[in-house]
Amino acid sequence: MSKAIYKIVGMDCPNCAAMLECDLEDAGCKSKCSYAKSILEVDEPHDPKKIVEIIKKSGYSVLPD
Repeated sequence: MSKAIYKIVGMDCPNCAAMLECDLEDAGCKSKCSYAKSILEVDEPHDPKKIVEIIKKSGYSVLPD
């Protein structure tokens, strides 16, 4: 299965990454977030607009590719 990768800005600790994973899981998106790398990997298929909306609602920003 392919994954989309998003560069995340604004995480302060590993718990931030875990909370973002939970927020995405609640929306039905399987993901893995790394605080150390500041990246979010989301399994395909997904709606990129929905992912970015959830990231921003969680208090973080996304860097463009």
